[in-house]
Amino acid sequence: MARQFGLTPDDLDARLPSGGSLFANRVNWATTYLKKAGLLEAAGRAQVRVTPEGRSVLANPPPRIDRAFLLRYPSFVAFVATRVPKSPGGEIVPPDLVETDTPRERIDAAAKELAEDLADELLAKVKAGSPKFFESLVIDLLGAMGYGGSRAEASELLGRSGDAGLDGVIRQDRLGLEAVYVQAKRWENVVGRPTIQAFAGSLDGARARKGVLLTTARFSQEARDYVRSIEKKIVLIDGTELVSLMIEHDIGVANEAKVEIKRLDNDYFEKE
Repeated sequence: MARQFGLTPDDLDARLPSGGSLFANRVNWATTYLKKAGLLEAAGRAQVRVTPEGRSVLANPPPRIDRAFLLRYPSFVAFVATRVPKSPGGEIVPPDLVETDTPRERIDAAAKELAEDLADELLAKVKAGSPKFFESLVIDLLGAMGYGGSRAEASELLGRSGDAGLDGVIRQDRLGLEAVYVQAKRWENVVGRPTIQAFAGSLDGARARKGVLLTTARFSQEARDYVRSIEKKIVLIDGTELVSLMIEHDIGVANEAKVEIKRLDNDYFEKE
């Protein structure tokens, strides 16, 4: 199919938001839809065979075989009916005839939308908190990411050296072989190059080589370019990345629901 449609390596490498192969997902669901319509049938592991009904379609092929075309087959209509919403009165809502997304893509799209809404809410909540709370949040996040040793050790270190232009120093590893200096500020405006230069100067004063600057705002392009041009290793974490890391490491969020997606295990049936 990839050869038939002239797909490029980039086409074949395209991924779903959840990480799976977009090409494989589309092929699998196209196969499922054609089976449900009675145009294909299973013929062994990862093999399908065109049915007599399918051959009749190929004998007089339509311009396009899509969801709208397959809805002429009662078995496909019955399959779709189990997967479409119902109106308050219980009637089945007619399916979108031009729908092109697979069920997996729709799940991924919904999960992405929920994640974006959560990120917006989370950032607003962080911005509304006190500076002390933000400091505590940073400690929790860095600890969850594996930095700083115990929380008590991180709490003692973070916040001690603010008078030197640094909010604190935290262990890069649990043995304390190397330290990372931290600045964590609840900014609203764009953080520009002068702020990053000042932070780099503070690292010089502490004879430090690594630093992390976290903000609830965003960094200017000049600030990011400056970080890439200096020898010191400074990591910039803006508001978007901050809440993304919080979600990834379960800081300030809780699981509401879990969806488990199962697939056919062909290996099991190969034992027969």
